[in-house]
Amino acid sequence: MIKIIKKERGMNQMEIPKDLFYTENHEWILVEGTEAAVGITEYAQQKMGDIVFVELPEPGDEFKQFDSFGVVESVKAVSDIYLPVGGEIVAINEDLFDSPELVNEEPFEGGWLVRIKIMDKDDLETLMDHENYIRFLEEEE
Repeated sequence: MIKIIKKERGMNQMEIPKDLFYTENHEWILVEGTEAAVGITEYAQQKMGDIVFVELPEPGDEFKQFDSFGVVESVKAVSDIYLPVGGEIVAINEDLFDSPELVNEEPFEGGWLVRIKIMDKDDLETLMDHENYIRFLEEEE
């Protein structure tokens, strides 16, 4: 179970789990051994608005760190999503094809996008931990 920290941000509260890594493009990654789940942060989905469509790669596809691996379309914009670390797609969240709103409703649980087999765990060293991501968000505001 992911531990959730609520960070007060104006009128909103935002979930920023402690045991994830984050990118400057607001993707998150939960590492579980040699595999990981990837999604977009609550900050990203709040900025995008209601998610109406998700385009994801096929299992078996390989990507380098920070390659675009899919698209999320909201009522406001269409945005590329980037892989936080290089890896091979081992599963996609097929629930999102019928219910893309899960990205808004459960960005860290039911709204995950893909699971990957990590190619090089050293890629994680270039990502932000919980505290650094909070600082990054504060600087962005």
